[in-house]
Amino acid sequence: MSAFVFDVSIEDFEAKAFQPSLQVPVLVDFWAPWCGPCKALTPILEKLADEYGGRFLLAKVNADENPELSQHFGVRSIPSVKVLFGGRLVDEFNGAIPESEVRALLDRILPPGTGDGGLREEAAALAAEGDLEGALDKLAEATQVNPDDEAARLDAADILMSLQRNDEAQQLLNLDYEKEKDRAQALRARLALAAGSADTAALEQKLAADPNDHAARLELSKAHAAAGRYREALEAALEVVRRDRFFDEGAGRKAMLQVFEALGSDERFDDLIREFRRALSAALN
Repeated sequence: MSAFVFDVSIEDFEAKAFQPSLQVPVLVDFWAPWCGPCKALTPILEKLADEYGGRFLLAKVNADENPELSQHFGVRSIPSVKVLFGGRLVDEFNGAIPESEVRALLDRILPPGTGDGGLREEAAALAAEGDLEGALDKLAEATQVNPDDEAARLDAADILMSLQRNDEAQQLLNLDYEKEKDRAQALRARLALAAGSADTAALEQKLAADPNDHAARLELSKAHAAAGRYREALEAALEVVRRDRFFDEGAGRKAMLQVFEALGSDERFDDLIREFRRALSAALN
């Protein structure tokens, strides 16, 4: 299998299929070894995935081994192909349809080419496989092909932060972004959170001794956010709001809003933000 075709299971579906679908369409192919029509369709899908050079990804799910995924997507017969894009189901088909019909579906769902030869999509596929350095190389190629590709630069900044190469990420985020202002600002906010490292064990000991040490709890929230533990960061800040909403001029609420801003342009965190916005509203009312 190529970089654009891979097996997924319920354990890694979130990382390998759902998250990449936020940037590039992902065709989820439900199949089984005993399925004759699957043996006709899957080679077509694999061929097109390579031909389209990363403009879409093909995630293959063995339906026999992953009944929970099949049930979640309402699969009643195989082969069944579900198309995810932007984190949601946008199209689907059942049965071994001809290659011409698959191409027609792809023409409907694929966004226009970005002018980088699909390098961003290749980078997304490599990142989904955990090859962050390889993804950075592809994004460097993309910006060489199109120096004005703001999205590719921001993709690179995001990956650099994942690699804790924050100085390099900062250099990219210092550039101007006209077309991607909101995402650039969110990544800057996330980078700002990364500066809040602290000894979480020591802070937790302080809170065990004095649960009303709101300053320590806020420092713990910042430390969790710096480490990318955003749920824990929000939980700690929310607890400050619940215990004393007026502490330090509403510092607990402000800490939560800072995390919301940092995550706001990334659809992976939409559910988390909604959950804690509701919780914050309930704590304040």
